Amino acid sequence: MKTKLITKEGFQALKDELDHLWRTERPQVTKIVAWAASLGDRSENADYQYNKRRLREIDRRVRFLRKCLEELKIVEYHPIQEGKVFFGAWVELENDEDETLLFRIVGTEEIYRKQHYISIDSPMARACLQKQQGEEIKVELPNGTQYWYVKSISYQTPKQVSS
Repeated sequence: MKTKLITKEGFQALKDELDHLWRTERPQVTKIVAWAASLGDRSENADYQYNKRRLREIDRRVRFLRKCLEELKIVEYHPIQEGKVFFGAWVELENDEDETLLFRIVGTEEIYRKQHYISIDSPMARACLQKQQGEEIKVELPNGTQYWYVKSISYQTPKQVSS
């Protein structure tokens, strides 16, 4: 089951996507469909078929976003979180082989097309929650157990991460 949490930035990004689809992209595609339909035979009209399909994709995404935005709970940063891993944290981990991982723990709806973001529902995120710098975490994965140490925790985007 997905956790229905989202960061303030993630919520705004979904709202912006919904606004763009509804106010910009959908009206443009609707005009093309109307123009293509006016040409007559729709069965062999590629413009009509492609844009009609695109309109269905837009409508499906709009319905999904509206429902999603109603259900999600925004989790904002609070100073009491400092020093521990909570939702929205940037976490840097290191293992005994000097491998490092850097990621931000976010809601499921925020991870798509975002490098360095992992879902709060992932085994790695669950293992990190409420840990402090220097603590060891044990992550149970399908291919075995991994051990990592919390190298750093931040609630600001690290300099080495480009948006």
